[in-house]
Amino acid sequence: MSKKKKHEDHEEHVDESWLIPYADLLTLLLALFIILFASSQLDSKKYDSIMRSLNNAFTGGEAPFAMSNIIPIDDAANSTKNNNKNQNPPSKEQSKTDSQLAAKLQKEEKDLEELKKSMDAFIKDNQLNEQLTTKLDNEKLTITISDRALFDSGSATIKQDSQKLAVSIGGMLANYPGYQVEVGGHTDNIPIHRADFETNWDLSAKRSVNFMKILLNNGKIDPSSYSSVGYGEYRPIASNDTTEGRAKNRRVEVSILRNIKATDEIAR
Repeated sequence: MSKKKKHEDHEEHVDESWLIPYADLLTLLLALFIILFASSQLDSKKYDSIMRSLNNAFTGGEAPFAMSNIIPIDDAANSTKNNNKNQNPPSKEQSKTDSQLAAKLQKEEKDLEELKKSMDAFIKDNQLNEQLTTKLDNEKLTITISDRALFDSGSATIKQDSQKLAVSIGGMLANYPGYQVEVGGHTDNIPIHRADFETNWDLSAKRSVNFMKILLNNGKIDPSSYSSVGYGEYRPIASNDTTEGRAKNRRVEVSILRNIKATDEIAR
């Protein structure tokens, strides 16, 4: 009877050894979810703290998890922003240079606008609208003079009554020193047949030189700032297929060049 009772007690005992690996599995799953949660938040301090706790729990000390290589997005963005803010801050010299450049640009714009207004008033007062025009752009102020206002057909000699026009233009240019001035001669595409001018190149070059010489008679003008060039027939502003177009192409252009391009200042 005693042996039977002992056997029954043995059968009633439940083997619980499986709980140990099960508990370990649950612990590992919990650790995994904690790591995933911490990674999704991208909080470096919390992440490092969790890693240290897990390492202490599993290994009793520091382990590979102790150091985190994850860089939080917000911290990285702030770090980049601060670096960009502190990188190459404008020096006092650079700020001074920029201010001086802006002042020069402002003065240059004022000069050329005033010169254009003076020329436009001169053209209006002398009823020269069909013979002279002005144009101001980002590169230069251009004064365009029709050839019939200055020369006889096929000639490079400035007419006597037209020399006053060149003198007047020279007087206005003298009020605005410090600019490079180019005098350019242009023709139409009709070939020239003269002993003194073999080609339109020669005619346009001589016309530009003769007009520039009258400008330089003004003692206030610095000759080193002036140059002349003959373009011949190769820079037309109208079609050479019509009489009107060819008349527009026969011209002298006085170009006052900007020292500072407005687009250059914007780009800075």
